[in-house]
Amino acid sequence: MTLARRHQQGPIKIRDIASEGDLPEKFLDLILLELKNARIVESIRGAKGGYQLRRPPFEIRLSEVIRLIDGPLAPFGDADQLRVLIARDADHRALYQVFLDVRDATARILENTSLADIVNGQKPPRPKSPRRPSAKKHDRKEA
Repeated sequence: MTLARRHQQGPIKIRDIASEGDLPEKFLDLILLELKNARIVESIRGAKGGYQLRRPPFEIRLSEVIRLIDGPLAPFGDADQLRVLIARDADHRALYQVFLDVRDATARILENTSLADIVNGQKPPRPKSPRRPSAKKHDRKEA
């Protein structure tokens, strides 16, 4: 977030990013390397060098960064894996469908949230979710 917050200031030294984010430099170095390889950040050499975003913060989505660093957007696996489980495992189909719905909702939110939204304290517009048919209520017997 430091690079997004200080986007207009030019390159930021890794020690300043680590200090502001309260992160170990070695750990941050690994993250920045991944971000650099994905062309999200660039490194500038020299006395006034450091790291900076390659694009404005409003163009960088949280989904892009999270997929790069953590992999799939939800802790339940990726969408394709869940779709296979839904198709193959009738006994657990409803559970896997819930996991897929959680993954899809997470993806919609993260894909519609930019780094600029976060640093500006803005809540991005809520993406429209697909309409699902409402479940019929079951009558409950008083015990």
